[in-house]
Amino acid sequence: MDTSYLEKIRALIANIDPGLADFSGERKRPSPPTQVSSEFLTNKEQGDWAEKTLLDGINAYSQRYIAVRYGRGDSIIAGEPSFLEFFESYQDELDTEGKRPDLLIFDRKDFPYKEADIRNWSPEELETIVTKAKCGIEVRSSAFLINKYEAFMQEKTARLLADIQRVRNMILREPYADILLTKNEQLYQIIQELNIDNYSVLSYRTPSWHSTPQLRHLSAMLKELKGYLNGLKGRNYLSITPKVEDLRVVCNWILRYGVPHYYVQVFFDRAYGISFEKILSMLANPSQEGHCYSIESDIKNQGKTTIKINAVKETNILEKIHLPNHHSQMKELDRGRLLYYVSFEESTCVLNIGGFENLFGFKL
Repeated sequence: MDTSYLEKIRALIANIDPGLADFSGERKRPSPPTQVSSEFLTNKEQGDWAEKTLLDGINAYSQRYIAVRYGRGDSIIAGEPSFLEFFESYQDELDTEGKRPDLLIFDRKDFPYKEADIRNWSPEELETIVTKAKCGIEVRSSAFLINKYEAFMQEKTARLLADIQRVRNMILREPYADILLTKNEQLYQIIQELNIDNYSVLSYRTPSWHSTPQLRHLSAMLKELKGYLNGLKGRNYLSITPKVEDLRVVCNWILRYGVPHYYVQVFFDRAYGISFEKILSMLANPSQEGHCYSIESDIKNQGKTTIKINAVKETNILEKIHLPNHHSQMKELDRGRLLYYVSFEESTCVLNIGGFENLFGFKL
């Protein structure tokens, strides 16, 4: 067990505002969900696909190391007879053992087994093997092609910048410059000082002037300019997405087993990773919020508070992921309720060897 790693994790935890994530006292257990949606089942299938894609990418390349499935793989969902029992048992596990990462990576000499899946091993069997792992990986998935998203956002940003410059120049021409200076000197200074470095942060109240045609036109231009400025605000990147509620239970697992922990976000064309230590370091330094990460209520994840870390600024570990074939599935619940969802077949990918080794710190 790497005690220096544990000391770093404990020190970072101590510096995180408890209002964001409380690592002390009794954990508040969530209420069990009462129903499930088709979107939830599709997201679960996508998560399983992402996990298998990463596992296969590692195992297809490395002769020395092996990736093994470890996180809970139960398929029980809300609405099925045994769900409440399963849910409470899982909450007990989070409080005692912590949240298992989806994958563990072992040196093959420490894992002399053929099957790369220990999800259903007994607690006693797991205790003998988990501490031997080189690292644990929490796998997250996103329903985007990151290459196309990046190209789209670059084109959108360029278009907005051009529109901002065009309307700003119109406002600062005569007769509108003199009119604005007379009507609202402070707003005139804001428009005059507008530049690419402050586009995304500047704001102003749009005036509503009607008494002359020129004032009406000026008001319309100021409103148009503000619309373009607002288009530049907010997050414009795809993210690695740790949930705030998971921070404590991930730490519980790390402190129990002493195994370094990582997050990997798998998109439909590439995957990026970050160490859990770096995530905690970001959160312990509030000045990085808004630059390196944001914290948002994620409407696509039941409104849970989620940390959004710019994926492409972290380490690329999978490339050339092939889009998976997919097909419809159906699940029947109580009362004859039917849910249709999408299931994904396996994909091939290319492991970014340099990126992988830089992130995890060992040679494959």
